Amino acid sequence: MQMKADVAVIGTGVMGSNLARNLARSSGHRVAIYDRDLARAQSVATDFPEAEFIVASSPADLADKLAGPRVAILMVNAGRATDSAIADLTEVFAPGDIIVDGGNSHFQDTIARGRRLEDTSIEFAGVGISGGEVGALLGPSLMIGGSAAAWERLRPLLEPIAARAESASADDSGAVADSESPAVSGAVADPGAACVAHIGTDGAGHFVKMVHNGIEYADMQLIAEAFTLLRDGLGIAPTEIAEVFARWNDTELESYLVEITADVLAHVDAASGRPFVDIVADAAKAKGTGAWTAQAGLDLGVPVPTIAEAVFSRSLSSAVDLRAEGRRLEGPRPHTDAVPGGTVAVTTVPDGDERAARIDEIGRALLLGKVMAYVQGFHEISAGADEHGWEVDLGELASIWRAGCIIRARLLDRIVDAYGTEARAATLLADGYVRDVAGRCQDALRSTVIRAIGRGIPVPGLASTLAYYDGLRTEAGSAALIQAQRDRFGSHTYARKDRPGVFHTLWSGDRSEVEI
Repeated sequence: MQMKADVAVIGTGVMGSNLARNLARSSGHRVAIYDRDLARAQSVATDFPEAEFIVASSPADLADKLAGPRVAILMVNAGRATDSAIADLTEVFAPGDIIVDGGNSHFQDTIARGRRLEDTSIEFAGVGISGGEVGALLGPSLMIGGSAAAWERLRPLLEPIAARAESASADDSGAVADSESPAVSGAVADPGAACVAHIGTDGAGHFVKMVHNGIEYADMQLIAEAFTLLRDGLGIAPTEIAEVFARWNDTELESYLVEITADVLAHVDAASGRPFVDIVADAAKAKGTGAWTAQAGLDLGVPVPTIAEAVFSRSLSSAVDLRAEGRRLEGPRPHTDAVPGGTVAVTTVPDGDERAARIDEIGRALLLGKVMAYVQGFHEISAGADEHGWEVDLGELASIWRAGCIIRARLLDRIVDAYGTEARAATLLADGYVRDVAGRCQDALRSTVIRAIGRGIPVPGLASTLAYYDGLRTEAGSAALIQAQRDRFGSHTYARKDRPGVFHTLWSGDRSEVEI
């Protein structure tokens, strides 16, 4: 009798094949693989004989090769490919079997797919997988959305393949500067904890993965702006900036993205001999999850401006015709090779102690920007959980992001701490460490943005973060006038500061006020 597989992976591209190899190596389970391109699946089995993959030739053959209750993990493109794969499996799977979508699907699609499968009694789970192709192979961060029963079935399969987070001392602040700044003490998650958790029902796993990616967009944008400020504002060469980022990675700024930024900036293009970053086209692409995060923020009424600006910045970078015309516009230009006819800002580049102080200032601004991106992201997750009835443990979520995923960072230990106490913070803004960073870094963020504006260096991420920060702390801003305008042109009513109720002024009448 042929040996049955314990789990199947459908889709043998880089992510799918790496996840299948991880399952075969780490979980101790036999793995079947299937791809509509049968030759590709057979090639993966040939290239990695140690995995002892069972190759299926069709969905029906796959169902036959799986032990029940069956588990199949889809690693195919989001959208039509996912719907098609689900349809294929629905025809050959039985009640109690589980279909797992491990792609970057929109959480609303995941909710809808689960509902469509309810009549079949086939379980459906949407799993957010972070860590890219390396994480898929060596240990990703896994965010499980689905029923508790599905999670219990998936747990022995997924827990062994997840990344493991090491403990970190919360007393080791590694401050960017100001070594006398107070350390924040508290426990972090258990050392070596598997970075996998059941986030909630239906689309919860894909929702938090979406926001994870939104935070990632913001983080990358802020880092890129810090690089630009160091290069164009201080005249530092990319290879030296790499050393700055490497030093920052030994501080509170420690993160995977800061680490790889140092690596990228130190790389020299072999063909031209120039810094690699200077030969890469200045146009950033996107796959959509950042935009989804911004859209979900709008739908939920949750401000995520740093994330949204990161999305817009990528769009602007790729707007070729628009930028071609824009380069003719007047204004200060930080580059020495400015467009002919443009206004070049002539500014002395600081050196010595002033230069070191400016570098430190940019580092502080970056730190506060990163912290505020997490504040925005966790606010959105809380609002999404309330909207959809998910019981998301924010501390556990922060814990599973500490390894395997793209936004893994020392800062997440602090967030675990913030949500891990008995009196859990209603918002990260109430956490002592977050408030400490704000106190130490808001002046640096303010000065950095002002200098950038004066030099004509675009810093949309840092500038939107500053506006968000100031908007949060402003007791009375511009919203009162906006609501008054809305009542004036559309009878949209308003609340008063001095007494409860909802009111409208009879603007086209005697302008008396009525209570609605």
